[in-house]
Amino acid sequence: MLGKWIRAFSQQSRAIVLVELAVLAVLAVGTAVVIWGPDDAPKPAATAAPPPELELPGLPDSTAPVLMPGKPGEPAKTVPANEVPPMPRPSHNNADIRFVTMMIPHHEQALVMAKLVADRGENAQLKLIADRILAAQEPEIKVLEGWLTDRGLNRNSGGNHEHTMGGMQSAEALNRLTAAKGAEFDRMFVKMMTEHHQGAIDMASETLTLGVEPIINEFATGVIVEQQAEINRMREVLAAK
Repeated sequence: MLGKWIRAFSQQSRAIVLVELAVLAVLAVGTAVVIWGPDDAPKPAATAAPPPELELPGLPDSTAPVLMPGKPGEPAKTVPANEVPPMPRPSHNNADIRFVTMMIPHHEQALVMAKLVADRGENAQLKLIADRILAAQEPEIKVLEGWLTDRGLNRNSGGNHEHTMGGMQSAEALNRLTAAKGAEFDRMFVKMMTEHHQGAIDMASETLTLGVEPIINEFATGVIVEQQAEINRMREVLAAK
């Protein structure tokens, strides 16, 4: 009888323990739900929306048809733009030739006047300026003559410019300069060479606008810079005396 009661008590105790364990498990699950509920759970960082795509203009169609005129007696035809050969750039034009063929005799007259300064002038600074003109313009004449020769041209290729070259002095004016001496010569030389230089500057400026030859463009630029500086220097020297 006692053994039967003990067995019954043991079974009852195990049942109680199992019930208690089940209750503890339920409580644990409930606590986890409270602690890690959806409201308190860490939320992932929001991802920024991508910027809208810009609509860029498309490149021009390099194969768009271009109307090309045909040879005499032939019809025009269309070809893709990327197959059209570039137009050849002229190496020089009439404005370049005109400038070169005028600048040679223009420089030559400047040399005639500059060579008079050593014997007839009295201002030492003007003599230095005249030496500078001789040293610069004699070689430049050779450069211009070489430019014409390289292109199968000559002094007459630009036409007759005897009466259109700015600053050129008449034969009578050159005779008066040759006859002068001392301070009178210095005044006449500065006046005549200033007019002469200004004429060269005007011709060079015209060539920079109308010409296409890079070498002549550079030469004309040098004429403007150098001869304007010489004009300023001659006037300063004469005024300081």
